[in-house]
Amino acid sequence: MREIRCIVTDDEPIARKGLCGYVEKVPFLKLVGTCEDALQLSAMLKSERPDLLFLDIEMPFISGIDFLSGITDAPQVIITTAYEQYAIKGYELDVADYLLKPISFERFLQSVNKVYARIDAQIPDEEGYIFVKSNGLLKKFFFDDILFIEGLENYVLVYTVSSKEVVHVTLKNLSLSLPEERFLQVHRSYIVNKKKVDAIEGNMVCIGEKRISVSRSFRASVFASLLGNHLL
Repeated sequence: MREIRCIVTDDEPIARKGLCGYVEKVPFLKLVGTCEDALQLSAMLKSERPDLLFLDIEMPFISGIDFLSGITDAPQVIITTAYEQYAIKGYELDVADYLLKPISFERFLQSVNKVYARIDAQIPDEEGYIFVKSNGLLKKFFFDDILFIEGLENYVLVYTVSSKEVVHVTLKNLSLSLPEERFLQVHRSYIVNKKKVDAIEGNMVCIGEKRISVSRSFRASVFASLLGNHLL
């Protein structure tokens, strides 16, 4: 479960206390700070890197809306306010949710679950892995360590950043356990880790010193997947 670091900003002590109490009830939330106004929040953001802000609107010095309008690379934001009229402006600023006071715990939980889903979708699972049989062992292969995989009849060679492993499984069956967004079949005998492709040379993809031929039947899908919108 991912941990979501959050800051509560509200000029009303009772409101801050209530939100902090709600945060403590949710296992994936971690309170890293509380602020009385946007000035305090601005200062705190220089040292803290929260994933989520609970932000009031009507506060002294700078309103929550003006604060959001003036910052870049804002974390996820849930607005907490007693005023409905700012809802449209809040959503124009791409806030995750807009909670009207008094806020029930059920509505709070619905809102933070929405934020969790947003954040979870944005962060790739760099620690993804599979277990496969290699030399009589069930060996763990982290996806990010795999460079490419070569199929040889009833077994495959898995090339990683540090080794070459013999795995007794067919390339077809192994491919079913690999995430499509990360791995790409370029030939009936080869699957590559898209992140590890350094260059394209004619009808070959280059991973380090290795040149892997892209077969005609895979060519269109391979180049579309690798190049996408990244070709200048």
